[in-house]
Amino acid sequence: MRFVVLFFIGIAFLGCKENTSTKVLTKEIVFKKEGTAVLKKVKPDSVIANLDIEIADDEYQRQTGLMYRHSMENNQAMLFIFKDERPRSFYMKNTEIPLDIIYFDKNKRIVSIRKNAKPFDETSLPSQKPSQYVLEVNAGLSDKWKLKPGDLIEFTGL
Repeated sequence: MRFVVLFFIGIAFLGCKENTSTKVLTKEIVFKKEGTAVLKKVKPDSVIANLDIEIADDEYQRQTGLMYRHSMENNQAMLFIFKDERPRSFYMKNTEIPLDIIYFDKNKRIVSIRKNAKPFDETSLPSQKPSQYVLEVNAGLSDKWKLKPGDLIEFTGL
């Protein structure tokens, strides 16, 4: 009987052990230049903006996008590259920065612009036509640059 009592006291003592698990600290995600992009007017053929880009070309990167970022410079952007052209839709879950979301077709021409996407808003922001590339820039830049459907993007990776 004494053994049974000691056994249960031991179990109770072990069950009250202090939590010594390691704390997980999150590190701020910072911009990593992976290429450059040029936005151009079709007519007249002129450069609108030169950008440093971060490239999201796999499922994880496309799902994460600019989530958990606190800021982005006006000469920086994230370019999402897909394998095919089809209807696309983005949302702002866990995204702190207001953005303009610019959709491009397979020929790298703008087909749709979603302006001033609100931080943390999970409302679907679809393109008006099928797209293969999507560029996210700080909100207001598409107006500042006077972007229109038909304008082009050219890009290269490092």
